[in-house]
Amino acid sequence: MNALLTILLAVQILSALGMIGLILMQHGKGADAGAAFGGGAGSASLFGASGGANFLSRTTAVLAAVFLSCTLGLAYFGNLRTVAPSAGSVLEGTAPVPTQPAEAAHQIPGASPAPATSAPAAAPAASDVPAAGGAGAGAGQIPAK
Repeated sequence: MNALLTILLAVQILSALGMIGLILMQHGKGADAGAAFGGGAGSASLFGASGGANFLSRTTAVLAAVFLSCTLGLAYFGNLRTVAPSAGSVLEGTAPVPTQPAEAAHQIPGASPAPATSAPAAAPAASDVPAAGGAGAGAGQIPAK
């Protein structure tokens, strides 16, 4: 299976490089207008006046078909998976996520450990709260009346 994927990938890369070269060698539509005004000295090429365009375009079309078929083959073989025998949830086959102890909060700079009891925290004294409008003023720091 790996050998087939390697062969398909190599053929796909070679066809892509061949298409790039052939597309760059072809003349654009503006080249015909230039030949009509006296720039047609290079029109007598290896393949004749119009034989080169037909040959290059047909070869490009063949390479495009090879590239497309290799792409479809790689997509098909790359997505083959064995079906799991159990019909349960997808998450049942995953490994459990390890939990970190509460002491890990001490290792994070600026983090305070979680309170051990569920009692509500006491309100800070008015002298501990900075004045409104100062540095670090926020809605959580406004003292209650």
